[in-house]
This record gives sequence, C-alpha cells and structure tokens, in this order.
Amino acid sequence: MLIWQEEFVLDIKKEEFKENMIDYAKVLYRKPIEEVTPQQAFQTVAFALKDTLVDQWMATHQEFEKQDVKTVYYLSMEFLMGRALGNMVINLCADQVVKEVLGELGLDLNAIEDQEPDAALGNGGLGRLAACFLDSLSTLGYPAYGCGIRYKYGMFKQGIENGFQVERPDDWLKDGNPFEIKRSEYAVEVKFGGYVTVRKDENGRDRFIQENYHSVRAIPYDLPVVGYGNGVVNTLRIWDAEAIDTFNLDSFDKGDYQKAVEQQNLARTICEVLYPNDNHYAGKELRLKQQYFFVSASIQRAVAKYMERHDDIHFLYEKVCFQMNDTHPTVTVAELMRILLDDFGLTWEEAWAITNKTCAYTNHTIMSEALEKWPLELFRGLLPRIYQIVEEINRRFVAEIQARYPGDGKKLERMAIIYNGQVRMAHLAIAASFSVNGVARLHTKILMHQELKDFYEMMPEKFNNKTNGITQRRFLLHGNPLLASWVTDKIGEEWITDLPRIGALATHAEDEKYQKEFMDIKYRNKIRLAEYIRKHNHVEVDPGSIFDVQVKRLHEYKRQLLNILHVMHLYNKLKSNPELDFYPRTFIFGAKASAGYQRAKLIIKLINNVANVINNDTAIGDKLKVVFIENYRVSNAEIIFAAADVSEQISTASKEASGTGNMKFMLNGAITLGTMDGANVEIVEEVGEENAFIFGLSSEEVIAYEQNGQYNPKEIYDNDSDIRTVLNQLVNGFYSPQDPELFREIYTSLLEARGGERADQYFILKDFRSYEEAQRRVQAAYRDRAGWAKAALLNVAHCGKFSSDRTIEEYVKDIWHLEKIKIQA
Repeated sequence: MLIWQEEFVLDIKKEEFKENMIDYAKVLYRKPIEEVTPQQAFQTVAFALKDTLVDQWMATHQEFEKQDVKTVYYLSMEFLMGRALGNMVINLCADQVVKEVLGELGLDLNAIEDQEPDAALGNGGLGRLAACFLDSLSTLGYPAYGCGIRYKYGMFKQGIENGFQVERPDDWLKDGNPFEIKRSEYAVEVKFGGYVTVRKDENGRDRFIQENYHSVRAIPYDLPVVGYGNGVVNTLRIWDAEAIDTFNLDSFDKGDYQKAVEQQNLARTICEVLYPNDNHYAGKELRLKQQYFFVSASIQRAVAKYMERHDDIHFLYEKVCFQMNDTHPTVTVAELMRILLDDFGLTWEEAWAITNKTCAYTNHTIMSEALEKWPLELFRGLLPRIYQIVEEINRRFVAEIQARYPGDGKKLERMAIIYNGQVRMAHLAIAASFSVNGVARLHTKILMHQELKDFYEMMPEKFNNKTNGITQRRFLLHGNPLLASWVTDKIGEEWITDLPRIGALATHAEDEKYQKEFMDIKYRNKIRLAEYIRKHNHVEVDPGSIFDVQVKRLHEYKRQLLNILHVMHLYNKLKSNPELDFYPRTFIFGAKASAGYQRAKLIIKLINNVANVINNDTAIGDKLKVVFIENYRVSNAEIIFAAADVSEQISTASKEASGTGNMKFMLNGAITLGTMDGANVEIVEEVGEENAFIFGLSSEEVIAYEQNGQYNPKEIYDNDSDIRTVLNQLVNGFYSPQDPELFREIYTSLLEARGGERADQYFILKDFRSYEEAQRRVQAAYRDRAGWAKAALLNVAHCGKFSSDRTIEEYVKDIWHLEKIKIQA
C-alpha cells in the first residue's frame, strides 16, 4: 500500500494559525481570544483550521478535473461522522502545532473537542461504515463524493427518564457548523406528486412531462473529508431543502401568516429527522420523499458535472459510479433512467445500458425492514414518473424471468420488482446494478444460497463479497491515544495507513513487559470510562472489574435481551450464594431503539430497571454492576472501545450481516464473546478460536430450526428452573414492583407464538446455557492475567484485515475501477 505522508508535508505556520484564531474571535464574536466562551473557542479553532485546509480541498478537485478521473458517488441515508475537529487535526498531521498554539493561548484541545456536537447525520453501523469509507477513500487518494441529507435534528438525542428511552431533538446545528460550505450555485429542483402527460416531440417520439407537481429546491452543503498525511480532501455533500417560493407576501399582507411560510415549512420537513417513524402513512411518505430528494439532487448534480467536461452522455459510466449503500437509495436506478430518457432523449435500450454500467448495490442485512417494500399507491402518487419507469423495468425483468424459467410462477412471485401491491426496492437494485455485494463472507453466502438465491442463480456474475472494515485513524489513533502511542513506539507509525503492519505485535504477545504495559494502558482507559460513568450515570464502577460491553443499535436479533437475562441470572446466583466465587463484573450497555419499536424500547427499560435493583443492593457490594450509557454515539464510543475487556457480539447466527463494532473492540484489545455470525467468523479465523469466546447455534442450525419449526422454547422453560426463575421475574414484579405486568410482552414473546411471529424467534432461551458457559470461560480466563494480556494483544495484532482501507481497495479493484490521485505539496 502506498504511504504518502513522507511526500506531502502540510506546512501549518504556528504564528499564522494563532493569528487566524485571534482574528476569527474578533470577526465572529467581537472579542479578544482570551474572552471567548468554550463553544466560541471551538468555532475559532475550526474556522482557522478550515482556512488551512481549504487550499488542499481546492487543489484536490482541480487535480480531479485535470486528470479527468472517474469518481464514485457513495449514496447513503446515513453518515455517522462523529466529531470532525480532532479527526481532522490528526489527518492533517497538525496535532502538535495545534496543541502548542492552544497551549500558548491558555486553551486545551481535548476540552475544545468536547464543545463540538456529534454531527447528527447517522445512527448505526450503516452510517458509521459510510464515514469510515470516506476516510479511507481520501487517505488512499481515490476521488469520491459522499451524498446524503443535512438532517437538522438527526434521528434523536436519547434521554433516559425513569428507565424509559425518550426521544429529543438533536439540535446539533444550533451554533452552526464551521466546517460546511453552502453551495447555492449547485442547487437543483426536485419534484413530487402531480401527474404525467405524454406529448410527441418534433421527431414523433413520446415525451413524458410531469405536471401539477410540487417541488423543492435542493441546496448542497459541502464538508471536507481529509486524507491522512497526503493532501487529498474529498467531499461529503449533504443536501438541504428550501421552498421554491420561500415567502408568499400576498398571503402575509392578508393576515394569513401561516400560509405565507407554508411552502418553506413543507420543504424543511424533508430534512428535519433521520428515519421518521413510519408506523403510519405520513411517516412512510416522508421516508420515501427523503430518499428521492437526496438521490435526485445527487444524480442531477453528478450528471451535470460530467456534462461540463464531456459531450456524450453515453459514456457516463466511464467517469461515474453510483454506489447504493443498502436499499434506501435504490431510486437512483429510476432517477438516472428518468434523466437519460426525459432530459437527454435517449432510447430505453440506451438508457438501460448506461444505468446497468453505472449503478452498484451493497446489501447490508437480510432483516425485512432493510429490504424495503413500498405500497404501490404511495409510490405511484408521490413519484408518478419514477413509478412509470419502475413499472417498465419490472415488465421487462418479468419477461426475462419468464423466458429463462418458463412456467415457473413461484419464481416469478419471488423475483418480480412489483408484486402484491408493493414495489420491492432490493429487487430493483439487483435487477439494475452491475454489482451486488454482501458485507461479510457468511452474509454473502446466505444471500447467494438462501435469501437471494433466485437472483444469484439467474445472474451469478453480479454477486461478490466485500467484508466491512473500520478506519484505524478514528478508532485507535484518535480514540485511544495511549494505546496508539504505545503501538507506534513499539513498531513504528506505518500501521496508521497500513494496518496489517500492526501484526508485528504478535511476536511480543508473550513478553511480560509488553503485557504489563498493555494492561496498564487498558486500566488507565478503564479509569477514564469509569469517570465518564460516574459523571453521567452517577454510578461508581470498579476499573478492576471485568468491563463487559455491548453497545450497538437496539434490535431483538442483536440480543441485548440475552445479555440482561444472563445478568439477572448472575444476580440470582449471588443472592442465593453470597460466598460464590465470583470475579467482579461491570456490564455496560449503550443503544438507541427506533422511536416506533416498542419492544426494543421495553428492553431498554428492563436493562435500566435491572441496573437500578442491582446497583442499589449493598449486600453484593461491587461484585456486579450494570450501566446503560445514555445517547450512545461516536464520541463516547471511542471512550468505551478503549476501555472494554469483553466485546459482546451475540446476535442470532445468520442475522447480523457483518458488524463493525466487533472490529473496533478488537482493534482496542477487547476479546470477542460471540456467535459465529457476520464478521465474527472472519475475526475468529484471524485471531484463533482460543483467543475468543464462541457459543451458540450455528447459522445452519438456526436456519434449519426456522424451516422445520421444531424449536419449542416452552420445553426449556419447563425443564430449566434457573431460566424459569429469570423469566418469571419479568412478570412477578421483581424488577417492576409498581407495575408487575410491565414486561409481560417480553415474557410472552419468548414463550408464545403470536401474530405470525414465532415464539423466541431469535433463540434466546436455546442459546442461554451455551452463553452462560462462555461467560464462565471469560471469568476463568480473566483470572489468568498473563493469558488474558496475551489474548488481548493478539486481538490487536490480528486486526489488520479489518481496516476499511482494505475494503476500499477491494471495491476499487472489483467494482469502481478508480485511479489514485496525488497532491503535490
């Protein structure tokens, strides 16, 4: 892998940077730098830093144009970027200069970083992967745009009140975003609703005209994505919506003040919230509107940019690739077809040939909510021209299926894009894309041989695997500076841009000195997290205890419920036997549940109620503690990963596409406790099963049970008294004395089939004893301090495969076919 930091040296002049800060304090706040507030200090540093990198940003795009490079447009509903300042300082290799300047001004970089809100542009692993990919694309020198939405309030800011999740607006833009640049000159119009008329053009061809529509103006805001030490700055382009007619003066003059701003308010709704609750029609409509809004804006601008330097749209695919990050941006297919057909006047065959060579699709999960299906009437009403195009794609695709598999009506039902009153977006993405990839080897195998088997049999050449990765620059160099400095001191800094180099640590895994230094760093990081917990949760935890951590989106298949039921079981054992040989444990949870996902929210309440009982039981002292970290996000995740001893990756086998949290924990020296699911399989291959704690059903066993229906959780409940006791505590008031029925739904879901849902559909009771046995192995292993240190060190040493740099190189080689650019200092 090419490493450029020796060839590109960013010359940040210390005195000039200081003067810029002083000037910004005056210009922005009319204050001397000594009098700015902490938030104002952040803003002045950010603006001064943007001044430093904007020349690189411009030079990067000038080089793109000079070399006429092919560009990937990474289309994603989410970009979970985290805080920008610290990561930007590191990637500019400017941390020393910035710290010195701030020190001379009486300021501290860490304190200033804490003033920056996490950008509320994403929620879970999908968005964080997109952010890691942008970091890697810039660091590797590949031309790219990230394309998404400039959400005003994100998904939500999670609060915990009386143990319940409450959703509050995440007003991350209230003080402005100093890094963004508004690009009004690239605004485009996006149309919704109305109807389509057909007219003949001068050549007698049908022209499709959308009429009586309402539209919004999409305004791009550009954010810099800085490569590490190479001068390359790519762009994250997020779109905001404005009304075409922002203010109706006539209505205002008549006293109808609401109507005067009606259009502006309707436009703003599009960009207010990530993943609005879609349990009702209006929510579904808004989600589809969001998806089309940012896709249409991004495709329109990408095509226009191409045509500024080229005169033949037929060769768009030679310079542009649209990568659809899961099914949310699948309207890319139809929107590109619309532009080619209606704006450029191409024939269907010409437009389809271009689209087939330009669009690629990443499938991130087999869970039903990700394989989006839109009600036909909703889709047709909101996007009438797009629906016509999808309908024609479906007609031609159905004809292909019938020609290939004559008389096979079942296959047609399974594969059609439009079927049973629904538009099936994953099917559209597969039919139209030249590449369809999964995100871990097991996931891709399940897609090809089970979930998308029909498509794989018909078009196997499209399918490939790209195991996910993470950026070591965010999650080790920035997130765990103590460990990062230690690694660099031991093996050099090449790992920063070539993570497999970290494998050199493996030869020292049994060295007592290395082990002691490594575990000392882990302990210091645990003290840092313990202080965070004390400050935010008002709970004292012992840094000497085992920090057992599960932080991720709350979904039943991820099985936070299995974890907390086991904690309840441990508590029962401690209460029945106070002299039990028990190594102190701190179980740490962090998760947001979707606003409309009631059972997931109830699991959060259960975790908090269990924590309240256990943490206030003086009889067990510090042997067992439970903590739920509120508003889990990138900035506190960095603190958590660095401190974790055990990484809980316990999803039901076959349900997790990849997981990237498992990789972040591994990079920071936590040992995986998990099922053979997603990327866990490949992690175990790299580090060895002896350096992980594996349990539970295999994916094959889970799939077999799902198909044969022979699993009966009631038998386990009836025959296992410990499990029966734990489940009964859900409904006897033990953890909810004021409302004994509070957790009845969880209890029932584990034991009874209801509404088409199998009893214990994620096999929690089936895996319980295997999980308990794995937890006993964790305790025994942790007592062997040298053995634990060796295993933890080997996890760090064997994480080289899981860099997003490697993943991006595979996308480039197999799918995107980009060329690296190089910026001269």
